[in-house]
Amino acid sequence: MNTDPFLQAAIDEAKKGLAAGGIPIGSVLVCDGKIIGRGHNQRVQHGSVIHHGEMNCLENAGRLTAATYKRCTIYTTLSPCPMCSGAIQLYAIPHVIVGENKTFMGGEDHLRSLGVKVDVVQNEECIQLMKDFIAKNPRLWNEDIGV
Repeated sequence: MNTDPFLQAAIDEAKKGLAAGGIPIGSVLVCDGKIIGRGHNQRVQHGSVIHHGEMNCLENAGRLTAATYKRCTIYTTLSPCPMCSGAIQLYAIPHVIVGENKTFMGGEDHLRSLGVKVDVVQNEECIQLMKDFIAKNPRLWNEDIGV
């Protein structure tokens, strides 16, 4: 089965983060069939409390109009946490495609309650990236999710 090219771009971002010593979560923002932002979790690399994959992606997309966000889909390799879900809500991004939510369940139900379309694809590569990372780095993972 072929992976959606936009989800694959998010997976590639996750791998960049992992290769740089970070947490393997990636994201891309797509508008009108084109990637307009991409990023990955860089909490470790930047000593940041906010550079989750989706937040880094939005930061890298730069300032956009409200009308632009309303035409976007955000792809993320992992279910978005409450902070990232809040950013999706704030900018009224209408569609989220989640690589997997088996290793972590974020704010999907909250987003759905606001009318956001959330599709979870349970991509095996996304699942394995996180399972391997969590097994090798439980302390860092728990820090990332606030445990």
